[in-house]
Amino acid sequence: MSHIIAPSILSSDFANLQKESEMLDKSQADWFHIDVMDGVFVPNLTFGMPVIKAIRKYSDKVFDVHLMIENPDKFIKDFKNSGADILTVHYEACTHLHRTIQSIKNEGMKAGVALNPHTNINVLEDIIKDLDLVLIMSVNPGFGGQSFIENTYSKIKKLKELILKTNSHALIEIDGGVTDKNARQLIDCGADALVAGSFVFNSNNPSQTIENLKNI
Repeated sequence: MSHIIAPSILSSDFANLQKESEMLDKSQADWFHIDVMDGVFVPNLTFGMPVIKAIRKYSDKVFDVHLMIENPDKFIKDFKNSGADILTVHYEACTHLHRTIQSIKNEGMKAGVALNPHTNINVLEDIIKDLDLVLIMSVNPGFGGQSFIENTYSKIKKLKELILKTNSHALIEIDGGVTDKNARQLIDCGADALVAGSFVFNSNNPSQTIENLKNI
């Protein structure tokens, strides 16, 4: 399987969200990566269900929704109704993670778990077979444009070992500081999906940048 490119619309031009969404739809991007932040779990606020529903009109591509919020269980059905295909919650925000994952799947979405940079891969041992996706944060969550954390490479390798050992089908997604300089090494370590925000949308030609990342 070719690696997946999931540009993060957090870094797009919010004043031209329709245009940005149409560009992503026409590009070689596989997924739309959509970051939802509540100002509590992370020190930032972003968009919620109405914005996701609005941009859903402009693409049939996979909507990969990353919840950086407290109490995600309260909103699972709402995100499904807004157009999410994959719903990823943070391990650090879920008291009853198995129940949360089952609730996501019961709504017909794929279920992912995200890990902050300080969280060890081992915490997923008891749930890895239930997951469709594991998102490794390669920066501290909350803001775009941060520097890549080098320890991410070893975390990917450990996660890949766990997935193979348990016969899990979970994909490995990397979010934060992804560029054309580290994409190949991330894939070689075992990453299946790369989230790129600032690197794509701050480039002179975002569509070409996406194509370049896809062809790495």
